Amino acid sequence: MPDGRAGHLAMLAFSALVAGSFALGSLAANDIDPVVMTAARFWVAGLVLLAASAATGQIERSAFRAPWRYFVLAALMSVYFATMFEGLKTAPPVSTSAVFTLTPIMAAGFGWLLLRQRLTGRMALALSIGGVGALWVIFRADWGAVRALDVGKGEAIFFIGCIGHALYTPMVPLVKRGEGTLIFACGTLLAGALLLTVYAWADIVATPWADLPAIVWITLAYISVAASASTFALLQFAAVRLPSAKVMAYTYLTPSWVICWQLALGEQAPPALILIGIGLTVLALFLLLRDDSAVSGRTATEPNVVGGS
Repeated sequence: MPDGRAGHLAMLAFSALVAGSFALGSLAANDIDPVVMTAARFWVAGLVLLAASAATGQIERSAFRAPWRYFVLAALMSVYFATMFEGLKTAPPVSTSAVFTLTPIMAAGFGWLLLRQRLTGRMALALSIGGVGALWVIFRADWGAVRALDVGKGEAIFFIGCIGHALYTPMVPLVKRGEGTLIFACGTLLAGALLLTVYAWADIVATPWADLPAIVWITLAYISVAASASTFALLQFAAVRLPSAKVMAYTYLTPSWVICWQLALGEQAPPALILIGIGLTVLALFLLLRDDSAVSGRTATEPNVVGGS
């Protein structure tokens, strides 16, 4: 399978798995500290990927060079995951996932700054359409809220984390030096687990683990394996095969997937007007996935974009 097509399939799976973390996370967000939950998911996901790396023979000496790379990437993703759970305490999952769809615009900017990846006119148009659709959902299809810039607290908190996620995408090909996808994702997760354990040790010890409701454990199991271990690997697999903006384009599917998840979990569908914004984000996805190149100098399918020096 061509690298580009494999990257697209990886991101399609990524978007569906990420959506589940919004739907389930909203049910558990008020029962556990968000940083503690993120630390736990990183430990579980990191150990799962460590086992997978060992089974596939990806644990090599080269993977341990320049460990600072893992901590830089881990810091970015730690902020993203912690703010997601903090935001879900007050923001609806569809609205929160719409904030996530703003990351392609930011990823495109960071992709230009770090990798000199350039947007075509069609990609710029698509990002604009997707941004308008996302804002329509974030402002709850309310023109009064748009005029007053009335953004919910949860959405504002999560937006900070999305900046970190957008920066993470072009950082992967910038610092990756040929390591296997699984071991590189494992190093990032374990670095994040160490950082968050040191930062939140008192809260981790104070958490009544034995008394947590079942939904917390269900959510932790899902986000650790499906929405952490798997998505980290999928994102890093795609990030060295597609331009940053196209990688993050699949986030535009997240609100649609969240609605599917919520309906499957017995929740109500969002108001009809909200669906207009979701429709715009899906349109943006299709525009972004057109085959013209968005990269100048370095193409997303060039193998040497991985290694640097």
